[in-house]
Amino acid sequence: MSYRGPKAKRTRRLGVAITPKTQKYLETRPQPPGMHGRNRRPSKLSDYGRQLMEKQRIRFQYNVSEKQLRRAYDKAARSQEATPEVLIQLLESRLDSVVLRAGFARSIFAARQYVSHGHFTVNGKKVDVPSFHVKVGDEIQVKEKSRSLDCFKNALAQATKVPYVVTNENDLSCRLSYLPTREEIPVVGDVATVVEFYSR
Repeated sequence: MSYRGPKAKRTRRLGVAITPKTQKYLETRPQPPGMHGRNRRPSKLSDYGRQLMEKQRIRFQYNVSEKQLRRAYDKAARSQEATPEVLIQLLESRLDSVVLRAGFARSIFAARQYVSHGHFTVNGKKVDVPSFHVKVGDEIQVKEKSRSLDCFKNALAQATKVPYVVTNENDLSCRLSYLPTREEIPVVGDVATVVEFYSR
């Protein structure tokens, strides 16, 4: 289920902006939320606390449920490749993540909403499931009836490009050109620590 709580509060709790808008809250009020947040002494986290924090950071930056993240870990753990690398690639291959990286949405929350409302096709077929797994070479495109909406044009005007998603702004389409490495993915968090959390 998509997170619908206060995003600024969650950003301050995790210490990482989960939307572009919450970045300013993190800069002006970096302390944890609550009336005693400013005066609270920073406590040293236990190994479990550190693992939980990293897991939550990844989970909220991708706007996935605990069940979805666990399922992605289980799939990554069965792979012959390095589990952290496969896990982050699986999360980046979600349709809502590709829509975000292509620049069609300002946040993962907006990307999820646009996909759920049926504004996108994958290889010419309508897909309204945010968790849909996009394969390398698949073409994602804004539906013809939706191309006049300002939200996509406004998002593209402020988009930060990534090398592994090629965007064609003329016909509002994009393509996942290859599976990225961890260094290329603009997500804050230690994925190896997330793997430690689930492999306990």
